[in-house]
Amino acid sequence: MTIKISKTVVGVTTALLFVGCGATKLVSTPVANIDTTPLKIADLTEKEKQNWGHLDLVKDTIPGMSVDKAYKELIHNKKGTKVIVAVLDSGMDLKHEDLDGVLWTNKKEKAGNGKDDDKNGYIDDIHGYNFLGESYNEQLEFARILRLNLGDAAMQAKAKAELDKKYPEAVQNKQQYEQILQQVKTADKAVKKHLGKDTYTKKDLTAIKTEDQGLQQSIAVLSQMFNYADSIPEVIEELNGGITHFTESANYNLNKDFNGRKDVGDNPYDFNDRGYGNGNPQNRVEDESHGTHVAGIIGAERNNGKGANGVANNVAIMSIRAVPNGDEYDKDIALGIRYAVDNGAKIINCSFGKSFSPKAEWVYDAIKYAASKDVLIVHAAGNDGSNIDDASHPNFPNDHGNHAGAEIANNVITVGALGERYGSEMVASFSNYGANNVDVFAPGAAIYSTVPGSKYKFMGGTSMAAPAVAGVAALIRSQYPKLKAAQVKQILMQSGLAPKAKVILGGDASKSNTLDKISKSGKMVNAYNALLMAKNVSEGKTQL
Repeated sequence: MTIKISKTVVGVTTALLFVGCGATKLVSTPVANIDTTPLKIADLTEKEKQNWGHLDLVKDTIPGMSVDKAYKELIHNKKGTKVIVAVLDSGMDLKHEDLDGVLWTNKKEKAGNGKDDDKNGYIDDIHGYNFLGESYNEQLEFARILRLNLGDAAMQAKAKAELDKKYPEAVQNKQQYEQILQQVKTADKAVKKHLGKDTYTKKDLTAIKTEDQGLQQSIAVLSQMFNYADSIPEVIEELNGGITHFTESANYNLNKDFNGRKDVGDNPYDFNDRGYGNGNPQNRVEDESHGTHVAGIIGAERNNGKGANGVANNVAIMSIRAVPNGDEYDKDIALGIRYAVDNGAKIINCSFGKSFSPKAEWVYDAIKYAASKDVLIVHAAGNDGSNIDDASHPNFPNDHGNHAGAEIANNVITVGALGERYGSEMVASFSNYGANNVDVFAPGAAIYSTVPGSKYKFMGGTSMAAPAVAGVAALIRSQYPKLKAAQVKQILMQSGLAPKAKVILGGDASKSNTLDKISKSGKMVNAYNALLMAKNVSEGKTQL
């Protein structure tokens, strides 16, 4: 990789911390001139952009997790023990070219015979289980609370206030996106006609000299759009995606009268109503891409000449379809966690969350059950740009239950998201944070990974940061299988890099703080350091 920047200009200094009895070195954080690091994702090649989360902070001045360095210097060709990682998410493309070789397979079950061959309570669960049946679109929880009169008067009042705020916002955003799209399309047509060609660059646009006020206005509109994407077709795709999102929000997520569960057939608020769903967790529509993207970040087949490299090299991905296009049900999440634990998963990735949870105790019990079976749960912090320590910004599930500040289990690690620029803009503007409720940060903005149809796409969110950490956890549990889930959590938290500069929070330049004030560890996960510390802990050289 060629980075067109001088280390002298960057002003990065590196301190080395010696750990244990040997000469093993954990790299600590470069701190000099942190806010003047000039390298941006735009300075990288397309291939490097697709892999930025695996880069090394000291070498590349990009806040990646040093995954490539870990493979080159520590793992080499050592595969270790295979680790089952459950992706508790939307449906997954089980036929994807970069995932079909890393799927978990239930060898005790015979495919398609309609029988529960292994007597685990689930029929034909070959690669996981589908708790959503054929349903896909769903309400947000506060809309369901109002439709079904769930909870007490205080909960219903809070739910109504949320719906009264969110629904008109969705309708207004849809209209604004439609208006912008029409302006962009009109301007695009005018510029294409003037240039006499169907494609053009930003350079082509700025080179146009004209006295035509209409064309000048079109150029101004498109010039502004180039701030959001590298090409106008990409802008149009993003705008269409926004229209779809807000349309679905108004029609399904925020529609108090919509019932997305009727196709499933169970009572989702009766924990003893079981036997629903089916053994096929394949995504139902192409837009149901979230689970596929998450799975690829964890374990897409490495170095096979295709699309993307997952963080972990020796995993079996268990697909559990439990997150619809809307808020997940507490029952599905609780049963999904228990299914993963009972069928051999050592790590469960949970890239979802919501602000209301009427049956949170079911999920808390499942988390404690996973802890009792030595299973690590990696959870996304959420994408509201909020402090989730604040009681007015709750994020479910979590690991503190109804006990303020006290963890109910030691097996949950909650992850905030980083962007690619090392310095004050390092924490992604959408990422939630919290000194008590967010444990670590990891790459989560513009992450390239698998999507349905053997395709690949950049997506961003704490949903992408969590599987990055789940992948590092899988590397640790593969190379050092005797380490317990609680130890792996502490290694991930203690071995990371700890920048000292203040970072902007929620995209608001007036709000900033250091990582140790907005997360429990104050650190960003580092695969290289984590493996070194795991080795020392496993050999008794380091105590956690």
